Amino acid sequence: MGGCVGKGHRDEEEKLNFKGGNVHIITSKDMWDQKIAEANRDGKPVVANFSASWCGPCRVIARIYAEMSRTYPQIMFLTIDVDDLMHANHAYYADNCTNLTVFVIHFQDFSSSWDIRATPTFFFLKDGQQIDKLVGANRPELEKKVEAIANSS
Repeated sequence: MGGCVGKGHRDEEEKLNFKGGNVHIITSKDMWDQKIAEANRDGKPVVANFSASWCGPCRVIARIYAEMSRTYPQIMFLTIDVDDLMHANHAYYADNCTNLTVFVIHFQDFSSSWDIRATPTFFFLKDGQQIDKLVGANRPELEKKVEAIANSS
C-alpha cells in the first residue's frame, strides 16, 4: 500500500511537513550517528522514516508520523529525505574535495546498509539494531508497529 519508487523533481515548497511534531530531520550521516547515540543513551527506541518530498504517499503519511511523535515521546522519530541527504553530500563535495573519496565511501556504506527500494520505508530500531521494517504508507500497520515498539520500551 502506497510506496514510491524512482526519482522526481525537487522544489522547496515540496518539503515534507512535520510541523507540530517531535520529528528530527536528519541531513547527514553525522547527525544520524548523533541521534542514534542519543536514543541509545536515553534508552529510547527509534523509528526512522526514509522518504522523499516528491513522493505522494510520503507527503500523506508525514502528518500522521508527526502526530505519532507527539503521542509517543518515549520514542525518537527520525526522518531522512533520501534526496536531501544526497544533495547535502554533493554540496560537501564542492566545499571540500580533499576528503571526497573518504566521504563517498562513508555515504555509500551508510546508504547501502539500509535496503530501501521504495519510499516511505520505516525502520524500527532498539539499542541501535533494526527490529522491524515497514515499506509503504500503510497507516494501520505503522500505528501497530509504533505502538508495539512503544510498549516494549
